[in-house]
Amino acid sequence: MSKIFPARTQRKPSRAWFWFLLPSALIMLIFYFLPVVLTVLISLTNMSTITGLDGWSWTGLSNYRRILGYPDTIRKFWLTLRYVLFTLVFFNVGMALVISLITTHIPKKAGAFFRAVWLLPRITPVVVYAFMWQIMAAAPPHGIITSMILAPLGGSTTNLIPQHPFLFIVLMNGFVGASFGMIIFTSAIESIRKDIMVSSLVDGASILQRIRYIILPQLKWPMLFVTTYQTLSLLTSYEHILVLTGGNFNTEVWALWSFNLALNSYYGNFQYAMGAAITTMLVMVGLVFSLVYMRYFRFDDLVQEPKIDVL
Repeated sequence: MSKIFPARTQRKPSRAWFWFLLPSALIMLIFYFLPVVLTVLISLTNMSTITGLDGWSWTGLSNYRRILGYPDTIRKFWLTLRYVLFTLVFFNVGMALVISLITTHIPKKAGAFFRAVWLLPRITPVVVYAFMWQIMAAAPPHGIITSMILAPLGGSTTNLIPQHPFLFIVLMNGFVGASFGMIIFTSAIESIRKDIMVSSLVDGASILQRIRYIILPQLKWPMLFVTTYQTLSLLTSYEHILVLTGGNFNTEVWALWSFNLALNSYYGNFQYAMGAAITTMLVMVGLVFSLVYMRYFRFDDLVQEPKIDVL
């Protein structure tokens, strides 16, 4: 038998996986891990425009002690958490989910048009978008909200941004962030098997019941991704706040604080090390949020092997 069917020589294990992963691994290493390592190392020095790039020295954890001892650190931290929480719940996840559910339950052309309209804040340049909000909130006769809505009702006729700065930074960022989750959730809803959706209607389920018992359970993966990604994005976003308020009126979140210390000092003393220390602390906060989300959404259950493979 061995002469008729010669034994096969044992093949060496394939290394194809290595070459497939190498490009993405190099991108992650160069553009993510190395900057993180450099940021942590800079945070342990006294690097600034005074020391220059060759006169700095190692200072250990002194920058972190200065940050923790700063009077406004806790206030800025709670402002950042409130900003992330309100924007995430009411817009980046909440409104995005509502828009996706509505636009997938109306005619396709109308739903596509409505979603395209919601992409406008995302594709509008930040400076133009912030200027639009400033015009809407300005005092009469230029302010749209004050002159056309509040003034006829006997409301405030002064600039609304200094009066309600937190509300406006949440609104401005929220309308931008909602489009991202809208795209993800819409794609996930439309990928649900049509026979399941149709059979639920045949069985007499209402639209609300179909959303609760069929659609929402299918959105665990997209919800985990959008919530985690948008949380990390909001923790590190500052450009809209910088253009709208410049950090005034108690709107300087941690990311903007780091930017102002490292790159936007009025007196020209850019404190690179202090900015790097704040950034490192933001990275740690982001890691904590990611672990909490993975535990809450039961990440281990989501990545289980299919039961059919066990058979």
